[in-house]
Amino acid sequence: MDKKYEALFTPWKVGNVEIKNRIVMCPMGGTSLFGWMGPQKFNKEAASMFLNIAKNGCGLVIPGIAPLRNMLGNKWLYKVKGAFKDLKVWMEEFHKTGAKLFVQLTAGFGRSFSIPNGMAAIVKNKFLSKLIKPIFDFDRLLAAPSALPARWYPEHTVRAMTVEEIKGLVKGYALTAKKLKEAGVDGVEVHAVHEGYLIDQFTTKYTNNRTDEYGGSFENRYRFPVEIVKAIKAECGEDFPVSVRYSALSKTKDFCVGALPGEEYKEVGRDMEESEKAVKYLQDAGYDMLNTDNGTYDAWYWAHPPVYMPENCNLEDVAHVKKFCDIPVVCAGKMEPETAAKAIKEGRIDGMGVARQFLVDNEWITKLQEDRLEDIMPCIHCHNGCFPLAHYKGVACDTPLHDTIHMARCALNPQTMDHGKYDFKPAKKSKKIAIIGGGIAGMEAARVCKMRGHLPTIYEKSDKLGGVFIAAAAPEFKRKDKELIAWYRRQMEKLDIEVKLNTEVADISKLDADEIIVATGSTKRKLRMPGAERAIDAVDYLLGEKEVGKNVVIIGGGLTGCEVAYDLHLKGKNPIIVEVRNDLMAVPGICLANTSYLRDYFNWKKVPVYLESSVAEIKDKTVVVKTKDGEEEVKADSIILAIGYNPNPVTPKAKNVHIVGDANGIGNLRTVIWGVWDKCMKI
Repeated sequence: MDKKYEALFTPWKVGNVEIKNRIVMCPMGGTSLFGWMGPQKFNKEAASMFLNIAKNGCGLVIPGIAPLRNMLGNKWLYKVKGAFKDLKVWMEEFHKTGAKLFVQLTAGFGRSFSIPNGMAAIVKNKFLSKLIKPIFDFDRLLAAPSALPARWYPEHTVRAMTVEEIKGLVKGYALTAKKLKEAGVDGVEVHAVHEGYLIDQFTTKYTNNRTDEYGGSFENRYRFPVEIVKAIKAECGEDFPVSVRYSALSKTKDFCVGALPGEEYKEVGRDMEESEKAVKYLQDAGYDMLNTDNGTYDAWYWAHPPVYMPENCNLEDVAHVKKFCDIPVVCAGKMEPETAAKAIKEGRIDGMGVARQFLVDNEWITKLQEDRLEDIMPCIHCHNGCFPLAHYKGVACDTPLHDTIHMARCALNPQTMDHGKYDFKPAKKSKKIAIIGGGIAGMEAARVCKMRGHLPTIYEKSDKLGGVFIAAAAPEFKRKDKELIAWYRRQMEKLDIEVKLNTEVADISKLDADEIIVATGSTKRKLRMPGAERAIDAVDYLLGEKEVGKNVVIIGGGLTGCEVAYDLHLKGKNPIIVEVRNDLMAVPGICLANTSYLRDYFNWKKVPVYLESSVAEIKDKTVVVKTKDGEEEVKADSIILAIGYNPNPVTPKAKNVHIVGDANGIGNLRTVIWGVWDKCMKI
């Protein structure tokens, strides 16, 4: 192992519990050991993943939030005896790895609960809310410190919790922690003075308007988390470690408005002056560790950094607050091992928090220790599988309930938390398989087929593998996307998969193959109007095949159009977005953490955005934009099309022909890769 990583593999202590190294698996929604939104029981699927992660070198594993009361129904977790019995047996096996495990417990979401769009009307209707209450008690799930606008449905005002409800949750923490200690768990984490969840809403001034003992002064606002840790310690003993998930700064300007890196703003939540005081206050109350990053649901991209956020985005703020307390401080947020190791060696932080990299590759720590960094499949921060909670104007949470229930899966690794759907099965008979197209879909198909025992051959008409994803990965901020392409190309070499570049297949009937997989991607949609010849496609721009001027009109405000606009602005250009819908990126499947970053960026930088608009005419130096209020002529040195694509299968379906990727239907990497597995596991 490279010496620059050595500090990551030094022991440390949380309370009296010694942890073998400084790598902490941070909790993620959907990875609870007791289930997420279904019936409360020991989650064997999550347990299996955690055991593998522990075997591969993680020092401290913290599963995702375990609700004190079931999300569906009202049962208290500490009353589910069978779950703790199963947990105790599993903990004995887990401890053989040498790793330690804390269980994160949550009081709830408050105003941040993601209301499914199909249920938004129910939330506001008293009769329907009462009817569905035995299953979804929105009145309880959305209850907050004060009457506040719901994050995902601002039209609805959530109610304030009663003191009796607060006391009940404090008791629930203590009794559940006792059950966990008896089951052999090494500690608990309180969720959370963090990210704008329920307890954090009590601590921040903009969400706490109470006038009783839980509102007003600093001490009153922090009373709830203080009572929790004191109750846990009283029930479990002073030596039982209690961590708290903590946001150093809220990074929030207003309800539903975050502050971006480098932006000057007035903080409405926790500022640095308060945070310096809070970390010492929480330590003195009894907390043994701070598991730290930044943000709230109003500034969600700090806690769930998309590709646009810088690496190690929370390190400076977290390192600063560590100066004001004596307990260990973990930092999370796109942490890079080399940077984390250096910060630990310098005493600036105590642990490196990592979350979604574990979903894409359970074995990344082993590979790092064995100097096999090129074998680590990178997380590209897309959130398409692990956290696809979409939100835009006119909808609440535009994500199917099935997706919400089964969060913490991975767009790049279908086997993560798949509940057996993608269990690997060797082929009954080895076949010759021709794969037409060497993009991500084609390479993933070749990889899966080869690992199952088939003999795949890729036919790629260009001189390199990667397909349209080469263009998608072209912007400077897409470093991890570039790493993903490199990872796939290495896999083709390591698996000894035959690749024929500069080879276009004109007639599939002439291929020497038992099965044919068509992965030919998509074709660009055309703009049909006078002057359309002035416009270039987004792919041509991203690949650098065509230059653009200073003022660039982007037709289409979906993800591609917005990323092109972001890239242009970073390069000093003046992008103008024209979008026919009522919001940017107004589609399901793209996480709010990703979309809100770009929307907030465009607002901050005053990038012109024309919503519910279209281009009516393209002239020599301008375009005519048709809006709801009439027409406006906009200066345009260049025009970029981001109006979508159409599937491009080269052949009709046949018995031994399987169409995958965008050739089968336009989507994202999740639909591409999961679709490949759906087809290739049956060949």
